[in-house]
Amino acid sequence: MRMGLAIDASCDLPQAFLQEHGIAVMPITVRLDGGVFKDERDPQEIERFLRMKLAATHAAETEPCPVEDVQRLFLERLVLERDCVFCLTITATRSPIHEHVLKASFAILRQYREVRERAGVPGPFLMRVVDTRNVFAGEGPAVFEAARLIRAGETPQAIRERLGEVANHTYAYMLPRDLHHLRNRTKKKGDRSVSLFSAVVGTALDIKPLLRCFRGETGPVGKVRGFEHGAETLFGYAARRVRAGLMVPVVCVSYGGDLAELARLPGYDGLRAACEETGVTLLEAPMSITGMVNVGEGAVTLGFAAEEHEADF
Repeated sequence: MRMGLAIDASCDLPQAFLQEHGIAVMPITVRLDGGVFKDERDPQEIERFLRMKLAATHAAETEPCPVEDVQRLFLERLVLERDCVFCLTITATRSPIHEHVLKASFAILRQYREVRERAGVPGPFLMRVVDTRNVFAGEGPAVFEAARLIRAGETPQAIRERLGEVANHTYAYMLPRDLHHLRNRTKKKGDRSVSLFSAVVGTALDIKPLLRCFRGETGPVGKVRGFEHGAETLFGYAARRVRAGLMVPVVCVSYGGDLAELARLPGYDGLRAACEETGVTLLEAPMSITGMVNVGEGAVTLGFAAEEHEADF
């Protein structure tokens, strides 16, 4: 059985990993300052976005891949190239993408047979939609595990069950640079994770929140003085979790800027060393355009899957 994967563009994974595993990307449209960006994790488009310094635009609008476009991607391409596709999406609590893909799946599963017969492709087609229950780098561990299981020749049912388990044990953390931007964007989405008072006081005193997404719920779990100190705290915590043991041997990190800046942040060498010592893969990726619009340029997100625990910042 030819199995494959599809993700939405908010999932922060390196382009090389996506290409290696033939992972399809469902794009997100970003409209701002009269311009349009098609966010499909294209490195050149991300670089263009960064050069234009547009991340601070509060009026930006993101439009998830429409139901019709998801249907077109599958019926024109994926139902012919694959026999089973797992679609992994950003948490349904933060975006309508998961709902759009689910709706599209109904039409795809009704229509695929005629498309495959016309092309001379025998047999049924399976489509499984998986809510990662996470965001940005936090979507990565489930995708990494899915790719590993496909290569290992596991059955669709075994993969689906394992992905549900991983999604329920994945933690994502974010360290923002610009609290005012984050507050304005979260307020627009009806989220009160960062209040006006916190944004004003935090900016004045250079206090940054450490935010967590777990099982679709987001909120602060710590605070630090200064971005560099925050990075050191976050990477140090991640290194300890790596040494304690992970459910999936990967740590995914994304940065809203040049990845050379990520490597220079305090504590990052320690995280890299911990991963090398334990045989854990460290995947670094630029943050998606969608992510930077919502959380601001220069933010860090980090994701891993582990047994339930409390953050010890």
